[in-house]
Amino acid sequence: MDLKNTKIAIIGGGNIGGAIVKGLLRSGEVPASNITITRRNISRITEFSDLGVKTMEDNNLAVSTSDIIILAVLPSQLMGIVDSLKDSIKKEKHIVVSVVTAFNLQEIGQRLEAGVPVVRVMPNTAAAVGESMTCLCANPEHQESLEKVKSVFDKIGSTLIIAENMMSSATILGACGIAFFMRYIRAASQGGIQVGFHAADAQLIAAQTARGATSLLLESGNHPEREIDKVTTPMGCTIAGLNEMEHNGLSSALIKGIVLSYNELNKLK
Repeated sequence: MDLKNTKIAIIGGGNIGGAIVKGLLRSGEVPASNITITRRNISRITEFSDLGVKTMEDNNLAVSTSDIIILAVLPSQLMGIVDSLKDSIKKEKHIVVSVVTAFNLQEIGQRLEAGVPVVRVMPNTAAAVGESMTCLCANPEHQESLEKVKSVFDKIGSTLIIAENMMSSATILGACGIAFFMRYIRAASQGGIQVGFHAADAQLIAAQTARGATSLLLESGNHPEREIDKVTTPMGCTIAGLNEMEHNGLSSALIKGIVLSYNELNKLK
């Protein structure tokens, strides 16, 4: 897909909408002038207008001048926004992308003109630095549109096409997961302070170590336990620390947190 000539409107200039804009600009593949972002309080998105992105409050105007429409609003706002845009969205011109959890393809599509391609996408806020993990899905008849949307999100991180019935799971593991890993890094930093480092140094060491662990898995394809085994010597300090964490429920707490978040997500509607 030629992103140099593709106009993208992001309806909703909150955290995830803003992260997508930042990632696209960072990629250098999408000109700022091709991006429009909207928000009811336009003063909250002036940072993007300073970068050459079009900012406005009028969602319908943003849609009328764009090819791909990314809906990045709260779940409670989604259907109202879709209803307000349905007369402006045309099947011959637009692809509608929802990054909103809980609402499926059918629920969104039935509010629009018949035949409008709808793609569900679940990125995370690491999109801002080009490191999002984004899962996507669409109905079989809209696979061409799915590939076009994938080409956009490929610019802001890694992508994976999944079945729609896995989107809730993707939300928890990929989108909520940012917060889970941030909490681990915070805890590791606090431990680092307790064993002698200043706060900034402890955070740097913890964050870079987390990045290194991630890179090892992504580049090698190894199971985490294989990499763990490389640094756990008999009667050593690493295995002592790991065992203490497990005795106190580290893995169990993480798994329970993921499952509970999943169950809470499914209560949203």
